[in-house]
Parts: sequence; C-alpha cells; structure tokens
Amino acid sequence: MKCGPVFLPLTAAPPLAIVREEHLPVKEELFMELRRTEQGFALYKEKDCIGECTLSPAPKGAQLTALCILPRWRRKGYGSYLLKEVLRSFGGYDREAATVFTAPLPENAAELAFWGKFGFAAEGGQLVRRRTPDLTAVKFVQDFLAARLVHPQLCVDATCGNGGDTAFLCNLTAPAGRVLAFDVQPEAIRSTRTRLEQANVPAERYELVCGSHADLLQYVQPGTADAVMFNFGWLPGADHGVFSTAQSSIPALQAALQAVRPGGIVSAILYSGAVIGSDEKQAVLRFLRALPLKSFTVLVCDFANWAETAPLPCLILKK
Repeated sequence: MKCGPVFLPLTAAPPLAIVREEHLPVKEELFMELRRTEQGFALYKEKDCIGECTLSPAPKGAQLTALCILPRWRRKGYGSYLLKEVLRSFGGYDREAATVFTAPLPENAAELAFWGKFGFAAEGGQLVRRRTPDLTAVKFVQDFLAARLVHPQLCVDATCGNGGDTAFLCNLTAPAGRVLAFDVQPEAIRSTRTRLEQANVPAERYELVCGSHADLLQYVQPGTADAVMFNFGWLPGADHGVFSTAQSSIPALQAALQAVRPGGIVSAILYSGAVIGSDEKQAVLRFLRALPLKSFTVLVCDFANWAETAPLPCLILKK
C-alpha cells in the first residue's frame, strides 16, 4: 500500500472488528473491518484496504511506527477512527489501567496538533501518550482494604454485581481464605461466576448466593468476617430501574457490622443521581453518623472537587 505516513499509536486488538461507517463524519453507510496483520492493523472499507498501522506491542501499550490512510480517504475521520479503536483495544481509555503509547515525532505542526487531540506530546525526540489510572471510589476502597487487612480469612462481597470486588477479595484472601458474594439479580451471579472462572479462581474459594445481602447473618457467624464490601446502586450494564434502596441497605449494613470481627472493616460506596435520587445515600449517611464512637470509627471520604452525585466511599472500622 503506497501512501504518505500519518503516524499514530497502537497495540494488540481483536483479530477482526466490523463496524458501521455511520460512526464517522461521512454520509455513506458502508461496512469497515479492522484486521490484524503481521505488522499491526489494516483498515478495510468494503473490500478495499484504505489504511494501515504498523506497531510493536509493549508491556503497557504499544510502540507505533507508522499509520497511513490512502490520500483519497484522508480528512474524513478514518485516521481518527483507527487511532481511537487501537487505543481502546489496548486499554488506552481504561480508567483503571496505566498505559504508555509512543510514536515517531511528526515533521509538521498540523500532524503534531492531530496527535495532541489524542493526548500525545513531544518527549525525548518522540511522541508519548501516558495515562495514569484515575483514583476511582472502588479503587480507593480496595486499596484501603489491601493496606489494612493482613491475611484475611473470610470476606464478603455483599453486592457482587459483575464480580469486580469479588475477584479483588479472592485475590486478597488467597491462598487459604474464602469469599462469600451476594446479589439479588441472577444475571449478576452469572456474570460474577464467569469472571472468577476466567480468572482461574478455584471454585472452593468462593460461594455465590443469589439472595438479599440483608440475610448475610444466615451464612456468616457474628464476629468472624474480616471485611464486608457494599457497592450500592445498580448492576452496571443492566436495567437502571433496578437499584438498591435504604429499606434493604440499612438492615444489610446492620448485619454486616455484626458479622465483622473487631478490627474488621465494612465498606460502602453510595450513589445518587437523576435515576435513583438521593434518598438511599442520605439515609445511609444518617445511619453511619449515628453509630457509637465507642464501637466504630466511620470515615466518609468525600472527593472535594468531584460532582455531588459522584460515588461516595465510606469506611466503618469496628473496634
């Protein structure tokens, strides 16, 4: 393929991705394919290859050597599309992943401005795009638990959702600990089981319960759990009309406080917004602030420059 180089970053992507061209700023609605090649990727419009990208995979991203779009297809969004898809395929837009992409330094200001739109900047004679993971509410809570708990033996994910916290707890309690995970939605249990199986977590190390977290004392003896995690709200990717409420959340928190041992931790991430309102969040905060200091230390970890509706992590340390 003969065309002038337009340098862009890339790494590993699916062997074949088929997309509709309606995502691009052009009128035709034809199909495109992003194909993996020995050198990197090729972008096809119907049966014609209209662009290529060559690269070398790197541990946290990729080293791009060149990307070119055929002259007749330039300035129509194809270069931007290809770059975005490659970055996305290799974690470039993952909020929780640290990534580094590099590419040759372009010769003119226009190409440099193009790269700048995607976060690239000149550094040491090349273009570099670095992304530091955002500190999310979930990551904040997980980091706190990992730093404070030493060899936990029994942990509970009271709202397993898609299994993120369950997988975290399985890793935290390894190799001899056990994790109990609850969710009232069968699809959440299926999603969590699939995630754990794909991570090769031994089945004997966890138990998944399709039921209310308010019933956790039916499964956990009081004073025996090292930690209980709650991530309230709704199941990501599912019906947002199904979400937790204070009517079940507060009894579940009360049960969790009985379940954890002295020195144990109960974490809760609270949500509010147009769909779910703020009733649960405010009711749980009133409950937490009323807990006796002689028995518990309560942290409400407000991110001061986030929106008021941002997730709010809370931590309860049992004395």
